[in-house]
Amino acid sequence: MNSVLSMEFMQNALMAGVLASLACGIIGSLVVVNRQVFMAGGVAHTAYGGVGLAFFLGLPVLPCAVGFTVLAALIMALASFGRSERSDGIIGIMWAAGMAFGIILLDLTPGYNVDLMSYLFGSLLAVPASDIWIMLLLDLFILAVVLFWYKDFLSLSFDMEFARSTGVPVRMLYVLMQVMTAVTVVMVIQVAGLILVIALLTIPPMLAELFTNSLWKTMVLATLASLFFCLCGLAVSYHLDLTSGASIIAVATTGYVVAWGCKTLWRRT
Repeated sequence: MNSVLSMEFMQNALMAGVLASLACGIIGSLVVVNRQVFMAGGVAHTAYGGVGLAFFLGLPVLPCAVGFTVLAALIMALASFGRSERSDGIIGIMWAAGMAFGIILLDLTPGYNVDLMSYLFGSLLAVPASDIWIMLLLDLFILAVVLFWYKDFLSLSFDMEFARSTGVPVRMLYVLMQVMTAVTVVMVIQVAGLILVIALLTIPPMLAELFTNSLWKTMVLATLASLFFCLCGLAVSYHLDLTSGASIIAVATTGYVVAWGCKTLWRRT
């Protein structure tokens, strides 16, 4: 076991798992409570355009994907805010356009030979050390924003109209939440991949909500649950030679089902 942990790629994977879990626990809770899962899905798939752009321009994937995805999230947030009847359509368009843009750019990239599996389904064991520092900075950004505006996010999450009537900058916070979702999505892509990123954003907070109604407690429990799922999934992936993203989500799904079953049985006794 010690020999495995001494390997640099495993140390990077563990650090990436910890940092991604922190972002998932905090932002995932806001996404679930505010019923923004579909929006997060749109942001996640739009991120593929950022991946394609990075390879096409020969730039580092993580910072390029962050910039592209944040821009897409801003467009979706500003276009959909206050337009509930059109928000699904706008998100759907951006979802498809981002994927198409990424695929076209990858097709146009000379000598392109990158394995897409690592971006579609995650490759936690392949996270480079340089990305760890970027993920740390992104986590610090998320923590600073949420701590500073926590009370306002709390009001926004449970009653938007009340929040607006008390002077909370609802529009700004909504846009900011989508920006943080974009940042988190790009981080989690390396853990679970584009296709499975929504699961890691939603399963831990939903599990946490089984045991608490408090937003900050949900964030804490979701972070711990996400970390547990990442570590267990990483172990399963390494020992059974499976895709890390799929292994993590399989563990997370199993964990949620078990927790839900235990909670249901507890209520009946």
